[in-house]
Amino acid sequence: MVSYRVAKAGKPHTIVEELIVPAAMDMAEKMLGEKAKHTFQKMPSSDNTVSRRISDMSADVLRQLLCRIHASEFYALQLDESTDVAGLAQLLVYVRYIYGGSIHEDILFCKPLPTRTMGQDIFGLIDSFIRSHGITWTKCFGICTDGAKAMTGRHSGVVTRVQAVAPDATWVHCSIHREALAAKGMSDSLAQVLDDTVKMVNFVKSRPLNSRIFSTLCSEMGSDHLTLLLHTEVRWLSRGKVLARFFELKDELKLFFIDNPFHLSDRLHDDEWLTRLAYLGDIFGRLNELNLGLQGRSVTIFNVRDKVEGTIKKLNLWSDCVKDNDIGAFPSLQDFLCENELRLADSVRCDIRKHLGNLAAQLRKYFPETDDHDTWIRNPFSSPNTCQLPMLERESLIEISTNGSVRIEFGQKTLTDFWISLRAEYPDLANRAIKTLMPFATTYLCETGFSALVCLKTKYRYRLFVENDLRLKLSPIRPNIAALCKNIQAHPSH
Repeated sequence: MVSYRVAKAGKPHTIVEELIVPAAMDMAEKMLGEKAKHTFQKMPSSDNTVSRRISDMSADVLRQLLCRIHASEFYALQLDESTDVAGLAQLLVYVRYIYGGSIHEDILFCKPLPTRTMGQDIFGLIDSFIRSHGITWTKCFGICTDGAKAMTGRHSGVVTRVQAVAPDATWVHCSIHREALAAKGMSDSLAQVLDDTVKMVNFVKSRPLNSRIFSTLCSEMGSDHLTLLLHTEVRWLSRGKVLARFFELKDELKLFFIDNPFHLSDRLHDDEWLTRLAYLGDIFGRLNELNLGLQGRSVTIFNVRDKVEGTIKKLNLWSDCVKDNDIGAFPSLQDFLCENELRLADSVRCDIRKHLGNLAAQLRKYFPETDDHDTWIRNPFSSPNTCQLPMLERESLIEISTNGSVRIEFGQKTLTDFWISLRAEYPDLANRAIKTLMPFATTYLCETGFSALVCLKTKYRYRLFVENDLRLKLSPIRPNIAALCKNIQAHPSH
């Protein structure tokens, strides 16, 4: 149980011997007496013992997971690859399956790629795991990846190879990655504002003395924040947060640059430049809201479609409003213009409308419009176009839509759980709906898994075989500790 807590917390295996047991002995001695203290001394607590127990519990969790996958009629995969601190290319795979009348998600494995990270190498590792553990490829109905060449290559990509052995598997390009790609483009004038902002932030943050002086200045001025944020392309929310913080601390920066000259500091006295900065902070804040809305567990293609369609319509609305000089959708921009008694310059208005139009067009490019052939899945009680369904399934849909008790159940369950509950009575129709809902919509779980991996495998633990610790940390399945203990003979320390 102690080893399980160590794995769940992501702590080094040596912490039991170095901290937990000595602390327990101290508490036992002071509260229970010397005899209780000696009882704790018998507990095996070496790092090798903890590592072995974590390995055993990880194997037990994997065994339980495999039993669930074997019993599930469908499953879907989510995968991504990243390089750890030791330079190893780690392949992380999540699985979504049906268990106990609902959809469950869990880490399937995390293994290093021995050499290259090409499509054939990634697929080879996945295929080896799937076949060696008796999982059937034909039950795979979805695979979600990013848009990397190794994943999506037409001839030798992972997706192509998976669909060769799982013909019914639907590929989904991660919606969060698509949103990030759609948000990249902007006009030269707006891109220059972003570039200038990043350079000024780097001037302050990259020099410890400048950073300390600026922090002290912000503290003396009573600012809500004392530091700027560094920009990084690989973090989805970085641009919005960096721009918003920079605009918030613009007055402090003006004072800072008086005694610490920088060749771009005159931008902070340019009203048009500040107007564009305020707009960028607002619009990327809005895009961050969309990005956050796409994150989370159990996100379906319908959730993604709703949020993206809503954002595209908002972008078109904001463009029309800016044309009429209504900038209420951009609070920082509106406040800046009001406080300084300024009007929105025609050149800035043109840039804003062009950027909003481009964002809407890019989102539509990465999220094309779809027909309404699957609306019956979202709401079986409406009157959708179901002519694509076989006659028996159309009849089943009519029976569902006229069943009052089923309507009540529809309002009480998630969409996937609702259709799973109908499998016994309407197997063909329910399975068709589940196959549509089964694929992952994002690689969010892989991204959070890599965040956990970064915390586990540091430069001080770079030789750690991370899969066992990572499985216990991320998996919702608890190991059967009682059963494991029955099969192990106790060896108390001497």
